[in-house]
Amino acid sequence: MAKIYYDSDADLNVLKGKTIVFFGFGNQGAAQAQNLRDSGIPNEKIIIANREDNYAVDAKSKGFTVWHDFAKAAEVADVIFLLIPDQVQPRVFNAITSKLKDTAAIVVASGYNVFFKLLNFRPTQDVTMVAPRMIGSSVRSLYEKGKGFPCFVSVEQDGTGNGLAVALALSRAIGATKTGAIASSVREETAMDLFAEQGLWPNIIMLFREAYSVLKEAGCSDEALVYEMWMSKEPAEIFEAAAEEGFIKQLKHHSSVSQYGQLNGALKLDGTAIRAHFKEILYNQVLNGKFQKEFTAIEDALELQGDANPLNQLYKKSEESELGQGEKRVRARLGLS
Repeated sequence: MAKIYYDSDADLNVLKGKTIVFFGFGNQGAAQAQNLRDSGIPNEKIIIANREDNYAVDAKSKGFTVWHDFAKAAEVADVIFLLIPDQVQPRVFNAITSKLKDTAAIVVASGYNVFFKLLNFRPTQDVTMVAPRMIGSSVRSLYEKGKGFPCFVSVEQDGTGNGLAVALALSRAIGATKTGAIASSVREETAMDLFAEQGLWPNIIMLFREAYSVLKEAGCSDEALVYEMWMSKEPAEIFEAAAEEGFIKQLKHHSSVSQYGQLNGALKLDGTAIRAHFKEILYNQVLNGKFQKEFTAIEDALELQGDANPLNQLYKKSEESELGQGEKRVRARLGLS
């Protein structure tokens, strides 16, 4: 079983006098920087490194010092939170890595670039992961309510011998150890994250798409289908209940017909084929680096406009499905498009 760290395991004094630099002030950066400050880290010891954009304006409006020169910020950093998008981290970080102190602690919230060895560290530096399993707005709002949130923590390189103490102090400062930060690794975080994105959710999208087509063929209207399947927000309520009460136990809120149909139907399904498919995704696409190489090859194209952007191509193709077209008609009719 994984070790869980609580407030009592973390000493905020470890951060005393340290200059903490955030690369990026987006969803997570904004939340974590504010939580650190509210936990007693002096405002003057927090620097936001961000290009001149709306995020920088937001950081300034919240009272933070903002530097647009990433290399200059790197020079003064004792701790650096790398919270810019995964696809730009290697380009930005590797350009300034020579400026970092030999004893700097680098903190990531996603294991991707560390696991695939796309970032250049010196052996004397600490490389840690502090990864909230919650969107930034919730990291902030839960902290303000005095509540914790799920978070993964790990030390991937303990260059100073103090990596775990720093990682736990940072976890406590952002509010993660109030309910318990879970010992993990960049391998575990990356495996689960990419597997969900490439194995679990694609199959869920496919199931909804094919179910829509079968029911449409049986005479159901677009309007009835989109509301029955997702626009009523029933799936969201089910997942919320699953998080609060348990994945299986939440079924008790459903009718007896629903409970029997779901439980009996799920137990009758043979998971052999999907299990094999999931293993193929995990071992021969995610963990072996195949997807990483494929994604790296198209990274620059993600900045392009129109059909030259591969993401736009995928959206266009997906929206051509019967489900996509049906929803488009319903939303247009309701004035929601």
